[in-house]
Amino acid sequence: MLQRWQPPIARCLKHFIRSFKTFSLAGALVALSNRSFDGIQVLQNMEQCYPVPRNMTMKLTNEQISARVLYFGLFNGVGPTRTQSKMIVRNRAYSFTANISVEGCTTSTMQGQYCNQTIDLLSCARSGNSSGNGSVSGFFNQSMVLCRNNFETSCHGDGEMKIYSLEILRITESLTISVQNLRLRPLDSIGNSSRIYLMCFARYGAMPLATLHDYSGDLNQSPLVIRFPKVGQWYISILALHLAKEIGGALSNVSKVCYSLEVQELECPLGKAGPNCSSERYMLQTVLRKYSTPFESYYLPDGGDVISDALNFHLEPLLSNYSVGGLDTWTYFLLDVPRGAAGGNLHVRLMSDRKMNYEIYARNGGLPSLINWDYYYVNKTSSSGDSVFFVLYNSSDEKVDFYILYVKEGIWNIALRHLNSTGDISDGQTTMSISLERCPKRCSYHGSCKSALDTSGLTLYSFCACDRNHGGFDCSIEIVSHQGHIWQSIALIASNAVAVFPAFWALRQKAFAEWVVYTVSGISSGLYHACDVGTWCVLSFGVLQFMDFWLSFMAVVSTFIYLTTIDEVFKRAIHTAVAILTALMAITKATRSSNIILVMGIGAFGLLLGWLIEFSTKYRSLSCSMGLCLNRLERWPSREWLQNLVNTVMKRFRWGFVLAGFIALAMAAISWNLESSQSYWIWHSVWHVAIYSSSFFFLCSKVITINSGNRTPTDANYQLTQQDSLSQGA
Repeated sequence: MLQRWQPPIARCLKHFIRSFKTFSLAGALVALSNRSFDGIQVLQNMEQCYPVPRNMTMKLTNEQISARVLYFGLFNGVGPTRTQSKMIVRNRAYSFTANISVEGCTTSTMQGQYCNQTIDLLSCARSGNSSGNGSVSGFFNQSMVLCRNNFETSCHGDGEMKIYSLEILRITESLTISVQNLRLRPLDSIGNSSRIYLMCFARYGAMPLATLHDYSGDLNQSPLVIRFPKVGQWYISILALHLAKEIGGALSNVSKVCYSLEVQELECPLGKAGPNCSSERYMLQTVLRKYSTPFESYYLPDGGDVISDALNFHLEPLLSNYSVGGLDTWTYFLLDVPRGAAGGNLHVRLMSDRKMNYEIYARNGGLPSLINWDYYYVNKTSSSGDSVFFVLYNSSDEKVDFYILYVKEGIWNIALRHLNSTGDISDGQTTMSISLERCPKRCSYHGSCKSALDTSGLTLYSFCACDRNHGGFDCSIEIVSHQGHIWQSIALIASNAVAVFPAFWALRQKAFAEWVVYTVSGISSGLYHACDVGTWCVLSFGVLQFMDFWLSFMAVVSTFIYLTTIDEVFKRAIHTAVAILTALMAITKATRSSNIILVMGIGAFGLLLGWLIEFSTKYRSLSCSMGLCLNRLERWPSREWLQNLVNTVMKRFRWGFVLAGFIALAMAAISWNLESSQSYWIWHSVWHVAIYSSSFFFLCSKVITINSGNRTPTDANYQLTQQDSLSQGA
């Protein structure tokens, strides 16, 4: 499900992997390295910048990647100027093909690279040992979900791994993995179970390995406790080590270790979260924006205090109580980013009338903490600013404003850590706003927000198309200042005034067709660039672009044809053919650089064709029999004719102007080649001056001769022969 995509959105070729079940193209994603790929390296380094090689092959097994959605994005160009609106983009355009195949195991109980690893599903049930208020005995205000293996006892040998899986359905405070009834086999074995390593590896969403896991611990020493685990599928692997080893000089005969696996999920009641379920938790409701694109919405607490139309809510009435939390308290806000909205951006904003004592932590799928978070903000100098998907705007002691770009779909948890201070909460007022937006900061009001569907048609992604003066993923980078924009506009428009020189010379020589071409070409180019820089568009941009390129092509070819001395009948025929060819070139990929070579080739061919017509007209004989023609060819003074031809060519042109024309033409070619996004305005202005000056010098290089009788060398030879005959007769 890949497509060619060129929206301007990312600062670099950024890489992140979200999952492996569905392939889509959206957001600011993947460009894979040209080195050998290791799936483990790819997963461990979530944000990287890689060039795309010509050929690439990558294989990821279900041991290396989670079973979710994997997004790929390919970007042609790096830097803020890639999003800038500009007339001509001469950067290389790349096409690519991709073949992606996904192979899965037929049953969920058999996994692994070759589907030969048995997965034991743990059966879970809410514990029945609870107090009257629904809390588990021994735990304050908490409920427990207990998960066990379907078989009471599991046994495996030294180095053998067993894998279990369970699914966490709700926000959970902790996940505790432990073993009970640890025994050695055979029963009369020589060994000490305390010296055995019973390693546990846990991983979210994918099979754990000894070299790739999220959590690990020796269950023979202590249970493995996972604080605030994510909601979803978890995999647990148990590996027994050192079953057979020397104990007191004797080799133990332990062949297997048996145990009962037990997993406890501690859950808080509705509306509570955090340690001992002492913090407040709010599930925010989705409020769709009016007259907006799909998925744009605000998030508000149910029944919260909404301020006017800004859709903010007061924060102080929702904060957790200090008396329970101690030195600092946590307040959690949960919100749902729907499927298909992964191409959007999550906007979080806090505003207060005093200095705020809040820290913000965000996490997808689980509760955040000081050690578990996806993004965080403590102050202006301490945040997730190193992440390319976290953008901080205009934050101060009284204001926090940041975006999470291309937010992952699913349940997000925004936690506020309120640091206790000597002041009272009621001393100030803080408002909070959480929204899902298509483009950050509305493209800073320097561009338009574009939206498109990925190739699967299931995800809507957005990007900013900036104006001519700004760039960046949010159009916040000023590439050209206002004064610089004025000077660029003047240079691009006024440089076309040089067209007056070839137009004046053509009018002076009464070459009216060339005069019209040069005049209209200069005017249309000026109007085109005036429209491109945003000054004024007399016609639509497409029409002006076609007129500019077509008449420019015509002006170049007309210069070549003007250098011939053929009759107007032939010139009209050549001009008609050239007009058709150049119109086709201008309507199909007019901005490609190869058009310059094609136009020069057409002009040179027209010049050569004109000379051939002139030669055939001048030296042909209408009444020439075969024998007489052969007789003349035998007596043809080839050396003298060649010398006369060279003299004619030398006398036909003013070679100083010819040299100046070629120098100007070389300057035009160099300026065309030096054009880039940053220097386009200056080099294209030089192009205007150089190409029109070149045409002017070539027009001036032609020597205008008066044709008296149009005598041909054949007639001269005939007269000389006649004089010789008369002399002999006399």
